[in-house]
Amino acid sequence: IAMKEIFQPSEKLFTTMIAVDVLVAEFWMMFLLLGVGSRQKIDAWTGADASSVERMKEKMEGFRLEHERIASTTDLFVTLGVAFAATAIAHFFADLLVPHLEVWAEGLFARREESQFMMIASFAATSIASGFFWLIVIATTIGVAISFTPLRRLEGVGASRIGTVFIFILVATIGMQMHIAAVRENASLFLVGLVWMAIHVGSMFTVAYFIKAPYFFLAVGSKANIGGAASAPVVAAAFHPSLAPVGVLLAVLGYVLGTYGAWICGLMMQYIAS
Repeated sequence: IAMKEIFQPSEKLFTTMIAVDVLVAEFWMMFLLLGVGSRQKIDAWTGADASSVERMKEKMEGFRLEHERIASTTDLFVTLGVAFAATAIAHFFADLLVPHLEVWAEGLFARREESQFMMIASFAATSIASGFFWLIVIATTIGVAISFTPLRRLEGVGASRIGTVFIFILVATIGMQMHIAAVRENASLFLVGLVWMAIHVGSMFTVAYFIKAPYFFLAVGSKANIGGAASAPVVAAAFHPSLAPVGVLLAVLGYVLGTYGAWICGLMMQYIAS
């Protein structure tokens, strides 16, 4: 959604790419879940030591038992208050930044004929002069930052579960725009999606083999990259319910890196197309 607001594709292309994203990514998720039952064999193939996963499971279970309690009305309002306050702060700073960025972008755009660097810079400046882009970046950054403060104890009253409800609402909103008939009308784009997924899968297994990463990190890390907080916790919970928050945390990291990565990819494609 952040990239849609930045690059302004047509509605038809956007709805088509949602279908590509959902069908290709969830097809891969099926294999990840099937692999959970064979994780010992996969770890043996990569030479991974899965003891780190067991230690993490024990640590997460201990944290849950130490902090988990039945949420009171006050707990729920505090959790929502933190969430909405962070969103309000993100809106405030986004509204402050965007007017200055628009002026800067206009100046660079006027000089775009001077050099290739100025052309690339004008593309970059124009794309980040988007309030929604900064809303997402700032809100996500605040969320990561406060996880290092005592506010992380709100996890004990179900902060992740409340956040997941809102994520599902967001995902459902996106899914309502999906153009499922695009499977037939735009087969070439689905081929692109399959090639993209093949590169991702190949990269994940190659890196896992060389660094001897347990299958847990391969599977959850993969979904954190391509599925986000809507599906990474599902894969993590398939290993053990107490590991679901790890999927949420990896997914948030995926959002932080993915927003910048997608923006850079978009700029590269804009530059090539021009």
